[in-house]
Parts: sequence; C-alpha cells; structure tokens
Amino acid sequence: MKNNIILPAWCDELRKRLDAMAAELTETLGGWQEREGTVTPEDMGYTGGKATEYIQAAIDRTAEKGGTVLLRGEYVTGSLVLKSNVRLKVDGKLIASTDLADFPEHKAKRFTVQDAHMGMNQALIFAEGCENICICGGEIDGRGTQDNFPGDETVHGTPGRPFLIRMVDCTGVHIHDITLRDAACWMQNYFNCEQLLMESITVRNQANYNNDGIDIDGCRGVIVRNCDVMSGDDALCFKGASEKNTERVLVENCRLYSSCNAIKVGTDTQGSFRDVLIRHCHIGGVAEDVRGIKHPCSDSGISLEMLDGGILENFRITDVDITRAWSPIFMRMEDRGRVKPDDPKPGIGILRRVLIENVSGRDNGPRGSYMLGAPERSIEDVVISNVEISQLVSEKPITTDADFDEMRGIYPDAHMIDDKGDAPAYALWARHVKGLYLKDYRVIPAGTEKRSEFALDNDVEVTIM
Repeated sequence: MKNNIILPAWCDELRKRLDAMAAELTETLGGWQEREGTVTPEDMGYTGGKATEYIQAAIDRTAEKGGTVLLRGEYVTGSLVLKSNVRLKVDGKLIASTDLADFPEHKAKRFTVQDAHMGMNQALIFAEGCENICICGGEIDGRGTQDNFPGDETVHGTPGRPFLIRMVDCTGVHIHDITLRDAACWMQNYFNCEQLLMESITVRNQANYNNDGIDIDGCRGVIVRNCDVMSGDDALCFKGASEKNTERVLVENCRLYSSCNAIKVGTDTQGSFRDVLIRHCHIGGVAEDVRGIKHPCSDSGISLEMLDGGILENFRITDVDITRAWSPIFMRMEDRGRVKPDDPKPGIGILRRVLIENVSGRDNGPRGSYMLGAPERSIEDVVISNVEISQLVSEKPITTDADFDEMRGIYPDAHMIDDKGDAPAYALWARHVKGLYLKDYRVIPAGTEKRSEFALDNDVEVTIM
C-alpha cells in the first residue's frame, strides 16, 4: 500500500471541467419552448376506434403555428410522425396498435451504420430534422410482448419489432413526466440530437428481447435526470452508429436497473464520447421488478466497450450504488470496426481518462469486475477511488489470466467469459491497462473466497493506494 501517493492531476481538472459543464447545462437547457394553441384528435373528427389518422392530423395542424396536441383518455394508434414546435401531451394513455402494418418504415435521410447493420426503421413515434419538440404526460404503452411482436434476441437488426420513440437529427427535444411501457424493441433512440432534456421519465421495458431503456447515439448537450428505468436489455446506453460524437452529457439522480448493462457505452462506437458526468444514481439488476423474460441481475453495472474506432475520454461516474450486478465494472477494447459497406475500417479506438469514485454496493457478483485492453492499444488513465461493494463468492473452478486468450470476435458484454468461469480475481482482473490507480478500493466477499483479490498481467501499470 502506498498511502503517500496522490492521484494524477487530471482527476481534479476533470472534476472542475465536468462540474462547470453540468452547471452550464442546467442553466441553459430549459426544455420545450411554449407555444399557444391546443388541438385534439376530436377536433379533427375522431369519434372512436383506431386514432392514428386523427392524431396525425392534429400534429400536422398544430405544426402550422406550434402548440400542443392534447390526448384526453385512451387512444390506440399506429406510427405517428412528430413535427417541429409540437408538444404531444398524453393526459391519459396512448396505446400502440398490435398490427405491424400500422408501423410503416421511416428511413432516415442520412444513411448510417445503424441503417447498414441494424435495419431499425419502425417506431410508434418518429421525428426527423425537427426543432423544439416535446412528449409528456400520462402513459404510452407499446404492447410489445412476444405474443404481439415475435422475434429472436439479436445483436443485429430487429425487423418486425418497432421502437417506441425514435428521433433523428433533431434539436431541442424534451421528454418529461411520462411513463413509457413495453416497447417491442428499444424503448427510445435519440440519434444525432442536440439539446436533449429527459427528466422524470418512468421506463418499464421487459416484455421482449432487446428491450433497452434509453439509447443516446451521437447527441450533444444532454441532461438525463430523475428517471426510473427497469429494462430487459441495457438501461442507459450510449452509442455511435450515427457516426457523430456524444459530448457534454449530465446524468443525475436516476435509477437504472437492467437484466443486461445498467450503464453502457457501446457496442457501436464509430463516433467519440467526451465529457460525460454521471452522478447520484442507483444502478444494477431488476430484482425489484422480476416480471421480465431474463434474469434479475445485470451483467454489469458500468460497461465501457470501445469496438469500432472512436475515442472515449473525460468520463466521471461518482456517487453511485451498484446492486445485483454480476460484474460491477467492465471495460473492453476490441478492433471490430463495424462500418457502412465500402467505408474503410478504422483502427482500434481509445479508452482513457475515466474517473469512477464514491461507489457503494451489495449483492453483487460473483463474476467480479474486469477490464481488458488490447495488445495494440491499452486502456489508459483509469482511477477507481473510494469503493466499497459486497459480492457473492464464486462457486466455479478457479481460473487464471492464462486460461483466457485475447477473445477476439466475441460479443463483449461481461458474460463473455462465462463459458470458462468467473474472473481470475474477485476484486479486479486487468489486462493491457496503463495508468490504473486503485485508491480505497474494497470488494468484500460474502464468505470465503478462493480467488486472489487482484489478477494483473505483466502489461498492467497499476498503483494501489
């Protein structure tokens, strides 16, 4: 132990930088700019039955001058296209049709990696190129169960399973004070958006496969606050399939629970990820709501996965509680390089300057935390400080670092090692990492643990304080 060693200077610099960013975002990101005027589906002739054409007509009418489309009561609808200066206010319940024919494809004007590899073009609510839009109010129910929208779990396309919300190339997006339930696929996808404010959203999304909670892809100027997410797949996921950068993001005071990853970057990382502050959050598995089709624990609490080029830097995650995560922390570098057809494959990306501090937790493991760089590019400058978490004891045969090759081409969630066993160490296993600092890092096994505390290969530069 080297208690006289101080943390790198970049830690204080990063704290100051991100605190200033958070203050600026809080002051300037005010949400939907109020417009006078209210239109209802009834104003457009709705008297009952499927309401799609009447709600869309109300949106189109409202877009002429701006204002609110007000939904009083319950409405069943297919796909709706939101337009600039329109607020969709649900004073009641908006219910998705279960007829796939009611969800025509809305292909984005700009062809991206998402279009090339995932084919995700259907959504209950779609917006592209809009300014000053808002969704708020009661509840939106996607009715996305496997009976209504069957399909296999996949890391590629999900045809036949619409998103609930998909917004592309929009500026001034405000989603607040609403419950979003049971999408057939991802709940919400914000794709190359600016000035995105999400607050006081409840997400319950465990009815089908690929049930992400919030997906933010290449967005800038973002606040996610006071949100409560329970999802069958990633709860809060940052991606780069838009081939744009994700920058200046504040996530605070959220509950993010998942059967996969609670907080995740990846897998698509064609863009870069900079200046992200996540604070005062509870994350982990979904045991409080076990109605889902998968397990009640999360694969990981924090998962940073750089696979397709791009740079991840200036991340701070602080004051979080991690509960029911098989791997509380997971980091991975790989050289997948997924791109559009005929685009050159990028080189391996960069993962550096990550500060994780003030972490508590219970009922985690037994897999353990681990971080795997690559022989050609190490993970760099990671500080994990003031951590005390408890986890279960491994009951699998003990492994060593030598039992694992570089695991190229394996989908990189933390369960990637499960066919061989748990991590070689109960507190942290690291490979190809430079500038790693562990200060007051305590992992407490709930029993007698046969594994060592740390497994650090010869390509790890670490200071333990």
